[in-house]
Amino acid sequence: MLQALAGEVLTRPPLWLMRQAGRYLPEYRALRNKAASFLEFCYTPDLAMEATLQPLQRFGMDGAILFSDILVIPDALGQKVDFREGEGPILQPIRKAADIKTLKKNSVLDHLRPVFDTIKRLSLEMPPGVTLIGFAGAPWTVAVYMVEGRGGTDCGTVRAWARKSPDGFAALIDLLIEATADYLAEQVRNGVEVIQVFDSWAGVLDDDEFRRWVIEPTRRLVRRLKTTCPGAPVIGFPRGAGKRAEAYVAATAVAGISLDHTQPLDWIAGTLQPKCTVQGNLDNQVLLAGGSALERRTREILEALTGGPFIFNLGHGVLPETPPEHVARLVEIVHGWPAAVAERPVR
Repeated sequence: MLQALAGEVLTRPPLWLMRQAGRYLPEYRALRNKAASFLEFCYTPDLAMEATLQPLQRFGMDGAILFSDILVIPDALGQKVDFREGEGPILQPIRKAADIKTLKKNSVLDHLRPVFDTIKRLSLEMPPGVTLIGFAGAPWTVAVYMVEGRGGTDCGTVRAWARKSPDGFAALIDLLIEATADYLAEQVRNGVEVIQVFDSWAGVLDDDEFRRWVIEPTRRLVRRLKTTCPGAPVIGFPRGAGKRAEAYVAATAVAGISLDHTQPLDWIAGTLQPKCTVQGNLDNQVLLAGGSALERRTREILEALTGGPFIFNLGHGVLPETPPEHVARLVEIVHGWPAAVAERPVR
C-alpha cells in the first residue's frame, strides 16, 4: 500500500476492504458478544485488536484497518452517543451555537487513549508487507451525525443550519478539524502507517456546499497532518462526489482517493489516476451477489486501473449479509492478478 500511495505502478495491486472486519464474519459476531455495547467494544483493546486481525487471518489482506468508528470523536467531545441494535447510531443532537459550547475539546485524546493502546499493540502484530490503516470521519460527515442525531436522513437539518448561519456552523466544523487532526496525528504516533478520511455524506451537497464543507475542511485537515506527521499518506473518501472528485484531489493534496462504484473506470483512469493513487471501486452489492458478476466486474476493474497507481477496494463497506466465501474469491482473483487474465471467459 505504501508503494502504491507513493505513486508506484505495481503488477498486482494491494487489496483491503472497507468494513472488512464486521458482522458478515461469524468470528466477529462471536467476539462482539463479549462487550456490553459497541462503544465498549471499540474501547477495549483486546477486542478491537482481535477484530482488526480477523480478516487478515481469514483472507490475507494487504491492509488492516483499525477497528473503531467515526463517532468516537463526538463521544470524546462529550456528546451523548448510543448504538442501538437495528437502528444504528443515535446522538443527542447539536443544533445551535450554545450546544457547541458544551463540547469538551480538551478531553479528546485522553478519552481515546484505549484506541491508541490498540494501535500500539497492532503495530507489533502486523505481518510483513501488511499496512496498518487508521481513520476518522471527515468534519462534514461527523457534523451530519452530530446535528441530525442519526444517519439515514436527508441531511435537511444540518444543511439548513449551514445555509442560514454559515459562520455559526463553521464553528462546529473548525472544532472537528482541530479534534480530528489531533486524533489522527496520535494514531500515527502510535503506529498507524496510512490514514483514510471517510466523508460518507459528501454526495448530498451542491457544488458550492461541497467546496466549503467537504473540500476546504479536508484541505485544512490534510495540511495539518502533513505538518505534524509528514510521512503518513492520506486517502480521502468523498462518497458521492462524482466528477467533483477531480477538484477534491487538486485542492486537498491527498495521496489517494477512494472512489464509489458510480464513478466510471475510464474517467478514473484518464482523469484522476494521473493526479494521485486511486482506490476502489467494486460495488458492494456485486460482492454480495458473487458468482460470475463478481468475477467479471473484478477483472474489469483490474484491467482498467492497474496501469497506474491503484489499491483495490470496494465503493463502500462490506454488507453484513455478504457470504465470507465471496470475499475469499475476490481476494483469490486480485492476489492472482495478472495470471488471472488467462482465466477470462471469451466474450
